[in-house]
Amino acid sequence: MSDLKHVSSSPHIRSKITTSNIMLMVIIALLPTTAVGIWNFGVNALMNVVVCVGTAVASEFIYQKLMHKKVTINDWSAALTGLLLALNLPPKATWWMSALGSIFAIIIVKQIFGGLGQNFMNPALAARCFLLISFTGRMTTFTYDGVSTATPLALLKNGESVNVLDMVLGRTAGTIGETSAVALLFGAAVLLIMGIIDLKIPASYILSFVVFITIFGGHGFDLSYIVAHLAGGGLMLGAFFMATDYVTSPITAKGQIVYGILLGVLTGIFRLFGGSAEGVSYAIIFGNLLVPLIERVTMPKAFGLEKKEVRGNE
Repeated sequence: MSDLKHVSSSPHIRSKITTSNIMLMVIIALLPTTAVGIWNFGVNALMNVVVCVGTAVASEFIYQKLMHKKVTINDWSAALTGLLLALNLPPKATWWMSALGSIFAIIIVKQIFGGLGQNFMNPALAARCFLLISFTGRMTTFTYDGVSTATPLALLKNGESVNVLDMVLGRTAGTIGETSAVALLFGAAVLLIMGIIDLKIPASYILSFVVFITIFGGHGFDLSYIVAHLAGGGLMLGAFFMATDYVTSPITAKGQIVYGILLGVLTGIFRLFGGSAEGVSYAIIFGNLLVPLIERVTMPKAFGLEKKEVRGNE
């Protein structure tokens, strides 16, 4: 009889917190920034949120029905993907772009690779990058108070001054969910208090980014310049709500810190030396692809040594 131990598939740690609980808590934590986005950008923002969430849930339901798989829309993961995608879209994005992005996120990135837990990159960010490549003009046109304008990060990159307080409060142009740092931090605090996320990834991400732009940004340790970079773009949304995704981030403690540092450096490179003023989405996507390597080199070593039996020549 084989003496091999048969171990069931992960997870092995039991908890009363279910996947649906976690997804629902993240959705609740995103409601403040969603509300600010709708307040700032009006009915267009609301339409994008409704279309993205509705299409994401419908896509998952239809695909699983057609493939004769268990329907899992009640775990809230599809709804969360749709909401995150909507928050990463410009307010003037058309309804068909929102729908196409949600279909891409759910079908191409999530379901084809096996569903929740099997996707190799964040579905919402993958869909955003897909839309950016496919419809660059529409995805980089921003409005605030009915007027088309550049985002604060674009102004900052061009050497112009920005109103840091407006950036912190959310009174600026940008994607639907990235403008209000206050709302995002409030939601992040909820997740931290509830134990849904911890600070390893967000803290290492933000700190490494601050160090990078302090060294290479050309402004030294200029507090207003640093706060503008932190409050502008999708850094806060990415650091707390997407980089911490359980599926696409490392499971090891050291790996999470390495991952966060990698994201901070990549975001700094893209923002300071890239053609675009933003870089969070691409940084997280690249980080997702490197997670298997990060986990391999940061996996804790087992205690003790295994002795191999050495036999002489017979």
